[in-house]
Amino acid sequence: MVGPDDRGVWTTAGSGGRVWWDGGVVEERAGQGSDQLALLRSTIRTARVRPALVVATQRPVARVAVDVQLAHLDRPFDYLVPQASADQAVPGARVKVRFAGRDVGGFVLERLAGSEHPGRLAPLRRVVSAEPVLSPEVAALARAVADRYAGTLADVLRLAVPPRHARVEVESPAISAKPLTPSPSPHPEAGSWGAYAQGPELLAAIADGGAPHAVWTALPGPQPGTGVWPRWPRDLALAVHACAASNRGALVVVADGRDVDLVADAVDTVLGPGSALRLTADLGPAERYRRWLAVRRGSARVVIGTRAAAFAPVHDLGLVVLWDDGDDLHKEPRAPYPHVRDVLLLRSHAERAAAILGGLAVTAEAVDLVRQGWARPVAATRTTVRRLAPLVHAPVTGSDGADPAWLGRLPSGALEVVRAGLRSGPVLVQVPRGGYVPALACARCRAPVRCAWCPGPLELGGVDRSPQCRWCGRTAAGWRCAACGSARLRAPVVGASRTAEELGRAFPTVPVLRSGGDHVLARVADRPALVIATTGAEPVAAGGYAAAMLLDGWILLGRADLRAAEEALRRWLAAAALVRPASSGGRVVALAPARSRPVQALVRWDPYGHGERELADRALAGLPPAVRMASVVGEPIAVADLLASAGLPSSVEVLGPVALDDGSERALVRAPQGAGTELAAALHAAQAVRSAGKAPGTVRVELDPLELV
Repeated sequence: MVGPDDRGVWTTAGSGGRVWWDGGVVEERAGQGSDQLALLRSTIRTARVRPALVVATQRPVARVAVDVQLAHLDRPFDYLVPQASADQAVPGARVKVRFAGRDVGGFVLERLAGSEHPGRLAPLRRVVSAEPVLSPEVAALARAVADRYAGTLADVLRLAVPPRHARVEVESPAISAKPLTPSPSPHPEAGSWGAYAQGPELLAAIADGGAPHAVWTALPGPQPGTGVWPRWPRDLALAVHACAASNRGALVVVADGRDVDLVADAVDTVLGPGSALRLTADLGPAERYRRWLAVRRGSARVVIGTRAAAFAPVHDLGLVVLWDDGDDLHKEPRAPYPHVRDVLLLRSHAERAAAILGGLAVTAEAVDLVRQGWARPVAATRTTVRRLAPLVHAPVTGSDGADPAWLGRLPSGALEVVRAGLRSGPVLVQVPRGGYVPALACARCRAPVRCAWCPGPLELGGVDRSPQCRWCGRTAAGWRCAACGSARLRAPVVGASRTAEELGRAFPTVPVLRSGGDHVLARVADRPALVIATTGAEPVAAGGYAAAMLLDGWILLGRADLRAAEEALRRWLAAAALVRPASSGGRVVALAPARSRPVQALVRWDPYGHGERELADRALAGLPPAVRMASVVGEPIAVADLLASAGLPSSVEVLGPVALDDGSERALVRAPQGAGTELAAALHAAQAVRSAGKAPGTVRVELDPLELV
């Protein structure tokens, strides 16, 4: 048998002689005979051996996270480091390795002096880039996120580290954020945080280098002393300022680009121009990588970004902030489907950083963190809330005792509020649905209207258009109801375009502005105008809205979703917070079921109390966040196979499976909070068994899903 040792020296069996294979030259050494040389030449020719490997003398083994998504291969692998790559194969560098007969990318996690399998190691193929893009903190965070969500490290690293752009790496960093310097005073002024109970104490603890955890219920209205709307971005900027006082980095994650601009502008105002680095996906691959490298290299210490920024490698991280954790944009749609809230909480714990979960609304998950003692609530007194919040009116509609002035979709009472508001400024009208008439029904039997070619729903795109299928796009001219034969249609749901048309006729002298879909307004001027916006697309009025009308609340409340009530209140609070305080004449009309819990919480402006009741109800029903829940969706044979091989703990309960419309099945796996780690480990192990055995069918495992419909 002929083989190399760790220096690349080949030895023939039964001989003390050695032969060095170097670039095709076989050289006889002491004790080597002609027979052995012939055997060696034959072996090299048959095996197509490459030139000898000269291994690095210092820490010759690289532990590599290979970019392989199979669950049974979810572990690092050891490779030899060639001497030529010893200086480039640093921890965090991108490399290419040979894996399962093909070249695969990966990251060097660490360099070691030896390996548990020294005789079976292959060398690194090459170092793609010596830039240490994967920091040890982010690598550990990615592993923790993968373990929590029963995913693989490779999947999380794809979310954490953006794709490489070689040109960006070699050029000088285009962004040079202003370095953080300690505040002149040991404790920066609390400013607007003085309106919150425990607000000044929170900022003082951050400035002292501590790691407090807070669930912050933000106030509505403008920034104190400036009149700029809204208030909460400057509050966040002051928290970042407190972190700068301890000479630590800060990371703020918000839902979309509009909020990124609001917070970054506020941070630049407080800390100075260029202090905040914006990090969003819509920057484009090259620009996003350039800014990400600026963070990794330490030239940017304050990062304001969207979902992917949660993994930004901020140096000396002292503060993580998540704004509006109830927004579904914070849930990653790619495997293993982590939520930014969990990513930041894991990061806060690992790096001993302060953490703030803030929002106008409060989720049941945030309340649960307070209940467990992980965080403390930070909120204003009821007196302060009443002084800054608008007056909210929720009339009783649709019942025998309702006031006639409040009947109909656009009741006369609501139009009077709009008319009064237009005398002093813009008026916001929030509509849950976009389009003209997004759904149609038979006027006689009220059956939903469906396409004759496919089962898709029909919609009306305009007053002069024929009904059209939302799925296949076919026009349904000459439609008749299959149930009763009627040709008349009614509109059970009216969209933003139709609403703008109706209000434009009611107020013909007032400009009508639309915000939603592909055309979202950021700001509107402080002059009379009707602003028709879909939920989440409400622009900021320069001086605050004089009034707001929240239409079709029954649509938000009627969704078949675990979080329907919580989401409805969150949407309403976001719109109402843009309205002037009641002392300045600000009024909000909520046209929704007046006796429902979210509407009453809106009238009282009590989001934390609503979150407490939501958590209590879910605990009684055994629903998240009171329990850990996993959704298992896939082909029936795959779902059954995974559940059978999972080895679930005795405390775990399987609900289902049930058949879905597309022929797949879904099972819900429920575990107590304390058994969440065991649940994730069991599901990951079951996926590993299936991938190792190449089991038939596909299955998707998602822990803590947002939707349980």
